[in-house]
Amino acid sequence: MGVRSSASTPEAISISNEAKGRIAPLDLRNPFVLVACGFGCGMSPFAPGTVGSLAALPIWWFALAELALGWQIAVVAGLTVAAIWIVDRACRAARVGDASAIVLDEFVGQWIALIGAPRSVAVASLGFALFRAFDIAKPWPVSWADRRVGGGLGVVLDDVVAGVLAAVVLQLSVRLFHLQS
Repeated sequence: MGVRSSASTPEAISISNEAKGRIAPLDLRNPFVLVACGFGCGMSPFAPGTVGSLAALPIWWFALAELALGWQIAVVAGLTVAAIWIVDRACRAARVGDASAIVLDEFVGQWIALIGAPRSVAVASLGFALFRAFDIAKPWPVSWADRRVGGGLGVVLDDVVAGVLAAVVLQLSVRLFHLQS
């Protein structure tokens, strides 16, 4: 459970992957926490990371999938930087580390997994499954990023790496198995 002390300021809170903590519903009053929790979908009692990844799919489908590859990369890179900053602020405000309710990192990882992918239900489903598999199993280098990097960067980085691994496998699958829209 996160340490809550009236003597602590949000800036003085150390964000650690070891002390994940829990986000209370009242913490959602803070706009950084609200956004980091995917506007509440991270508060799901069952598989909040999976719920966050599912919530990212319609955003990809309607806002990112039809952009040119360069624009997809630029937009997702910008959103990744913003997510690192937002998650860092949210963790400090709620006095938690990589709490399971924080799912903005899943949004970013899911979007990375789908960069350059054709817009189809089959491809989106495979990209979702691959990202979740890499995020949950945490093979190296995902596990390294999860354990070794702290702060908002550490919370987001393991999902970025899982997204990159999923994107590589997805792109190979699309090409080898001729998955199209």
